[in-house]
Amino acid sequence: MRPVNLSRKGGTRLNTYRFGLPAIIGGAAIGFYLASQAATGPDVWVLGVAGLMLGALCGVVVLMLHRTFHQTSSKVILSGIIGFVVGLGLARIFFAAILGLLVFVPVHMAMALRIIVTIGVAYLGAAIAVEKGREFSMANLVRLLREEPRSKSYKILDTSVIIDGRIADICETGFLEGTLLIPQFVLRELQHIADSSDPLKRNRGRRGLDILQKMQKKVDVHVEISDMEFPEIREVDAKLVAMAKAYNAKVVTNDFNLNKVAGLHGVGVLNINELTNALKPVVLPGEDMRVYILKEGKEYNQGVAYLDDGTMVVVDNGRRYIGQTIDVCVTTVLQTTAGRMIFSRLKEEAEAA
Repeated sequence: MRPVNLSRKGGTRLNTYRFGLPAIIGGAAIGFYLASQAATGPDVWVLGVAGLMLGALCGVVVLMLHRTFHQTSSKVILSGIIGFVVGLGLARIFFAAILGLLVFVPVHMAMALRIIVTIGVAYLGAAIAVEKGREFSMANLVRLLREEPRSKSYKILDTSVIIDGRIADICETGFLEGTLLIPQFVLRELQHIADSSDPLKRNRGRRGLDILQKMQKKVDVHVEISDMEFPEIREVDAKLVAMAKAYNAKVVTNDFNLNKVAGLHGVGVLNINELTNALKPVVLPGEDMRVYILKEGKEYNQGVAYLDDGTMVVVDNGRRYIGQTIDVCVTTVLQTTAGRMIFSRLKEEAEAA
């Protein structure tokens, strides 16, 4: 077990105490001095005590700010300062634009309005700058300046299509363009499958992670990991549909149910299985082909062969040719939900008929 290092935490707390006490005492002393100098007559001590309390309060605020910013990166602090200054500038421009309207407002109300709006706009600018500053990097800036302004085309990959692996080959051909988005919840599902106790599931999950790593190394393929989450949605398929709507993207999948659900929500779907079926060569009855008889069929004296794309070819009276390559003639082509089946008979039998 690795020992826990408490020196940093303890050092931070000690530095905070060393800095905090002088800040509070100094703030109280400065507040008392300024208040006593501004007051005259019998109210000197009353205002002095009020200034002392206000100065001590300022010291506490400074102490809290010190504890907050002590563990914050310099990039975030710099972003907050820039956003704060920009907010002050916008507030100044705003009041300069409505200066004529403030004439009709009482002086104390105009002053309160100016203070409230200035603080609010400055805080809003700092908050936005800090939030966006965490996502900022020089690499993103260079990419933004070099890329031509255009609307991005997103494709969201689900778990099934990543494990399938054919998506990597399709990307290499250049037929699938745009940015491929990998949601974090899909990565977590892949990791869960890769850590499964079932060897089959574990191998499938690891293959999916290897496919993603292979795709990320390709120069022509732009892969992004999205941190977008939907805590109110539990099902992964529903999250994919919601994310596709947010990005105006299409979902790439092999899942039949996800295909239907996405279609009902008006989300575009790219199904790899449908693409594979569409690319299968067209075979018509009466055509000749050369096949390798791999095994016997379910019916009497049948032989079974497979084409390169996995299409099953059933050959009548082909059982005696198992392990041989023969010429056959196509008799029937049957399209099923599982794919396409081709029925044929021996070429010499077709010629003799």
